[in-house]
Amino acid sequence: MSKKRICLLFGGKSGEHEISLQSAKAVYEALDKNKYDVTLIGIDKQGHWLLGDGATYLLQAQDYKTTKLNTAAMQAIVPAPKVGAASLVAQENGQEVGTIDLVMPIMHGPFGEDGKLQGMLECLGVPYVFSGVLASALGMNKYKAKLVASKAGLKTAADIALTRGADFNLENIIRELSLPVVVKPNELGSSVGMTIAKTKEELERGMEIAFKHDEQIILEQFIAGRELTVPVMGNNPAEALPVIEIIPKVSAWFDYKAKYEPGGSDEVCPAQIPDDVRRRAQADAVKIFQALGCADLARVDFIWSKDDGQLYFLEINTIPGLTGASLTPKAAQAAGMSFSEFLDKLIELAVARQKNKKTIRKLWILYLGWK
Repeated sequence: MSKKRICLLFGGKSGEHEISLQSAKAVYEALDKNKYDVTLIGIDKQGHWLLGDGATYLLQAQDYKTTKLNTAAMQAIVPAPKVGAASLVAQENGQEVGTIDLVMPIMHGPFGEDGKLQGMLECLGVPYVFSGVLASALGMNKYKAKLVASKAGLKTAADIALTRGADFNLENIIRELSLPVVVKPNELGSSVGMTIAKTKEELERGMEIAFKHDEQIILEQFIAGRELTVPVMGNNPAEALPVIEIIPKVSAWFDYKAKYEPGGSDEVCPAQIPDDVRRRAQADAVKIFQALGCADLARVDFIWSKDDGQLYFLEINTIPGLTGASLTPKAAQAAGMSFSEFLDKLIELAVARQKNKKTIRKLWILYLGWK
């Protein structure tokens, strides 16, 4: 049986570039090389596509803060369409240097997780893992994801979205949301550019920081409580993995430092919460996964309010982190899957979904032919 040709695509132009490199490293090491021929393509911060070797593609790979692509050891390439696959063409001489059956985009944030890359892969006609164009775009936009969540019956915190250059009144914002206020870029993950403002001055400064990262920011009512996250895996049916509780140790909340520094937080999986809260979190996670039209895998974040006992939807990650410290692999392990088995299942889901799409396409062609 021939090996499936898998392309790991990572890096990119977003502020989560380094986390993407760390996720790709963990995935590459866990993929079963007896089952897969793995091609490594790193995208640098300028957007260039670079073909890498498994032994040399990263520099300072052990340190998430300073890890970077080893561009000197990588070959510039461009993707090109090919029937049922994609061809990799050397930029220097136009020669084909590889073929891939399935892309696994291990990318976080803009240009990788927001539908742009997914649209390009759709145009190339190459299958890929994770959600499609619309679900990725909606999931990346925190404000619009909350609108969908609210329509689907999930509770969400009161919020205000502001676009750069728009008129606003700080006093009115404080009156509407009350302090403290959570301030974050609308389309960025890993808590990059996020602050919690307890005063008017902190709110003003937090908005300045958030606008450095995005054209639109979101201001949210702060809800004190316990942070829970639920990975969802599958396609019709989609199933929730065990609930994880996140307890930050190096910060007051689950910021970039708490997420990625060793020992930055405790992640309790399965979460030690009442059964009714667990069931509600898992049901709501599946509900928003399906409402957005997600595919294969996503991770849904909630706050369980200590004031009213309600569960509030925060955001969804359509390509969740897959580093050694990431939450989703821990939930998979709690469900009885090793990291390698988890990746096998993820690939199987994407392949089955692609076969289903082809079947539907053929049926439409037959139907149109009959007409």
